[in-house]
Amino acid sequence: MTGESLNIIQDQLEKLRQLFPETVIEGKIDWEKLQAIIGKENIEFRNERYVLNWAGKSDAFKVLQQSTTATLKPAPEESINFDTTENVFIEGENLEVLKVLQKAYYGKIKCIIIDPPYNTGNDSFIYPDSFKESKEDYQKRIGEKDEEGYLLKEGMFRRNSKDSGHYHSNWLSMMYPRLFLAKDLLRDDGVIFIHIDDNEVHNLRMVMDEIFGEENFFAQVIVRSISRGQTYKQIAKTHEYILVYTKNFETDLNELEKDENKYCIANA
Repeated sequence: MTGESLNIIQDQLEKLRQLFPETVIEGKIDWEKLQAIIGKENIEFRNERYVLNWAGKSDAFKVLQQSTTATLKPAPEESINFDTTENVFIEGENLEVLKVLQKAYYGKIKCIIIDPPYNTGNDSFIYPDSFKESKEDYQKRIGEKDEEGYLLKEGMFRRNSKDSGHYHSNWLSMMYPRLFLAKDLLRDDGVIFIHIDDNEVHNLRMVMDEIFGEENFFAQVIVRSISRGQTYKQIAKTHEYILVYTKNFETDLNELEKDENKYCIANA
């Protein structure tokens, strides 16, 4: 008990959702669908075409197009064989890192492996939610800086609860610019592997089809992630997925292991 009176609007919206679930999207009424369902004559859908859209998609493009002045800072004291290793471990906000890598590695990466937030309702990640403030104000709001001007981890991430009105939209807005930049890093014969589960696999397929082209979808691999299963609405769910996309549909994945000069990126 919260002591608050019944939210009439939310109650009515829930009743509508029970009758016409297809008309309520992320807590808002799709009036065009509602009019079509109840049989209004001469209904016309705006932009009637097959397209993926969500609240905040235009803002996701703004984030994608913003340049960065960030740079990578070596940390020899935290490294092993700093002068001779052929591997690099980069710690940072992954969108900024992907932008920083563009100049040096644009079109040079053979393989990318991504394990993003699954959007289970308990994940915390950065997503664009305000473009009316300055970059300095934004940085102050999401986390304090250290003495050298680098953002601290604490406060950078926000939990994307399933109670949010833009639950799926927030996740899509976070993913889109990162996947777009990842594609730019791939070679023409490059391939990307993305871990995901049931929460967003359907949306991820549509996003990847838009960015990479559906002709470059290679496979949706089922991965046995939990050997004994877990309770999931009375069904023992034991698997997750890996989506595989290539940059060119003629790419031969059998050549992946044979390429000794390839660059690979793994992100978690």
